[in-house]
Amino acid sequence: MTRIDFHSNVPHKLAYACRLVRKARGAGTRIVLRVRDGRELQQLDQALWTFSEQDFLPHVAAGDPLAAQTPIILTASDDIELPHHQVLINLSGETPAHFARFERMLEIVSADDADRAAGRERYRFYKERGYPLSHFVAA
Repeated sequence: MTRIDFHSNVPHKLAYACRLVRKARGAGTRIVLRVRDGRELQQLDQALWTFSEQDFLPHVAAGDPLAAQTPIILTASDDIELPHHQVLINLSGETPAHFARFERMLEIVSADDADRAAGRERYRFYKERGYPLSHFVAA
């Protein structure tokens, strides 16, 4: 069963996600990052390239010919086939359709009122279905 970790009160979701990706990659984990739309996908792509001069975070968009060999996949769609299912980082503000295929999912929730309310709804959704949940408040 997918283990779900909520990270709430996050001041800047993309920068926070980049830090989580760096940590997960350090452990050899394969990651999928789910965003809301193409604009956020471009912003995340840029953030991963410029996040750190010392860390290389190799990534491609889902559907890219190199996706199966690339440890970090970016997507704005639930309708695309993904090459790996270790960790899903959800930045979309919605419940990903196929989250249960992943070993672990990280839900990133900002301090914005609308994002916080949507995060609470997702938390209830997962809890009602018996998923193991953890909660971390960003400092």
